[in-house]
Amino acid sequence: MANIAFIGLGQMGSPMAKNLIKKGNKLTVYDINSEAVKELVAAGATAASSPAQATQGNEFIITMLPNGKLVEQVIFAENGITETISKDALLIDMSTIHPLESDAIRNRLATMNIEFMDSPVGRTSNNAVDGTLLILAGGTQQQIDRASEILLCMGSEIINTGGPGRGIRVKLINNFMSISLNALSAEAATLCDALELPFDIAMKVMSGTPASKGHFTTTWPNKVLKGDLSPAFMIDLAHKDLGIALDVANQLHVPLPLGAASREVYSQARAMGRGKQDWTAILEHCRACSGLKNKKS
Repeated sequence: MANIAFIGLGQMGSPMAKNLIKKGNKLTVYDINSEAVKELVAAGATAASSPAQATQGNEFIITMLPNGKLVEQVIFAENGITETISKDALLIDMSTIHPLESDAIRNRLATMNIEFMDSPVGRTSNNAVDGTLLILAGGTQQQIDRASEILLCMGSEIINTGGPGRGIRVKLINNFMSISLNALSAEAATLCDALELPFDIAMKVMSGTPASKGHFTTTWPNKVLKGDLSPAFMIDLAHKDLGIALDVANQLHVPLPLGAASREVYSQARAMGRGKQDWTAILEHCRACSGLKNKKS
């Protein structure tokens, strides 16, 4: 298979590295956690004393680190990747970092004629263990084709996100949405408790509606993304229903800060004359408030 340096053996990186070994790749690993390194050595990897030593002689270098500063450090600092990386090697950062930090790293590496692609992952540490991560590949088509075989040792699907820097961007949006929905879902579940509604009933109902399925794949494709804002469910009615939920919560002393913030978005849309439009027009409202042109008018 391939000769790979893997730098960063945390909760995600360690099982990812193990899966590379299981698929027959030759791995050199580095991490400041000596116990994590020992565990990988026991699985068949070779230990390195620095990122530079890990990199030397390998055709692929993978970084999986907690933040952009650490990625930058292992690449550019003393005893870092750039001291020993071959000019025909490919550096793949699979960390979740700030997109502008990733851009800066890529641009700096370009001045050194070093190939770099961002390729963060979706799903959880359980998927890292069983090798079913979603790989969000942000590179040139040539880079993705070159790396696909080793990436599929760690994941079950690769999505070509459309070019350099796009992988980390779509990962940011995915995490923003899922993390925010986690908190909003917790507010909804708390209101269930306060209203003495069995949670299994709420789960059954919402699993069949956009509340659980999400608007990206249910309401938007059939309305706003087609340019159709004729009301299947009016913004005025959505605003009214949010108001009822917030009033009930207030009387029960249940704070719903995310729900309250959402009502303000609907209030703004109504103030701008969108009250009779379909509730999916909230997408157009938000884009307009951001100075962006709408997809459809």
